[in-house]
Amino acid sequence: MYPEKKIAIWVLLWSSLFIFTFSAASTSDHCDPRIRPDRRTLRSDQLTVLINGYSESRINLLRPIVAAYSTSPIVASVLILWGNPKTSAETLAQLSKNLTASFYGASPISIIPHSTESLNNRFLPRPSFITTRAVLICDDDIEIDTKSFEFAFKIWSSQQNSLVGFFARSHDLDLTHKTWIYTVHPDKYSIMLTKFMIMKTEYLYKYSCEGGEAMREMREVVERMGNCEDILMNLVVAETTKKGPVLVGAEKARDWGDARNEEGGKGEREVGLSSRRGEHRKRRGECIREFHRVWGKMPLVYSYGKIVSGVGEQGLCIKGGNLVFCDHQI
Repeated sequence: MYPEKKIAIWVLLWSSLFIFTFSAASTSDHCDPRIRPDRRTLRSDQLTVLINGYSESRINLLRPIVAAYSTSPIVASVLILWGNPKTSAETLAQLSKNLTASFYGASPISIIPHSTESLNNRFLPRPSFITTRAVLICDDDIEIDTKSFEFAFKIWSSQQNSLVGFFARSHDLDLTHKTWIYTVHPDKYSIMLTKFMIMKTEYLYKYSCEGGEAMREMREVVERMGNCEDILMNLVVAETTKKGPVLVGAEKARDWGDARNEEGGKGEREVGLSSRRGEHRKRRGECIREFHRVWGKMPLVYSYGKIVSGVGEQGLCIKGGNLVFCDHQI
């Protein structure tokens, strides 16, 4: 019996109030074709939410985030992928117990601790847990309003080969230094961030199980850098579809981990990779260069524009002494 299975059994004997499973299985276990589900059996009307968790200082943020997802009718289940092996089993067991007790009757909630800090774990296929055609990859410090979340899933349902999300970045070629860089453009983008990314489950297999020696080497870049798993997934999808990602407008997308927050949440801000902004951007540029070196080409494709949920009046009128959109009701 695998050691992680012994731990899982011990936990289940201790309490039957929550689902709490250690996941130390190898990539080959997740990629075993004998347990890969038939795509035709996967649900298309719901998705599986995969929340990446790491810092205990963000545990308080998980409650409202998990609540929003687990109570949504389009969510089949919520998996909290805990990437910090130093967090005690007791802490995670208590978290799981609190979450499932609070949201009894909602979608199933599971906490899956990892035995390593590898960011590649975010994209393991998990055939025992994922029963939907789509998955939402997201962070533990991003709050999205329900309307925007459901709209993003609607957009994905109409463009199922695309990566759909709310946070976009870009690659670019620095002509002066003749090198690839990671940046932000005001009018185009080529990278969808895993702060919030909806994609089809099939891409988990492409990232973790396929691609031969080149993909293995690029996953090792992610291991070495402790970063860039989202960039690599964007490369995988762009190479497959020859298209860029799809950016959707959100009514409310609260990023608690953004270093630009000026008040409150100091603990939440400081644990994020992007809190070290200069170093973070430099490292991600290095990742792009490494991926290009291994792949021998640049698959990333630019997209333009943003999909919004409504088309309102663009003209401005004076109403109640204020300059507002003409269809605004006073």
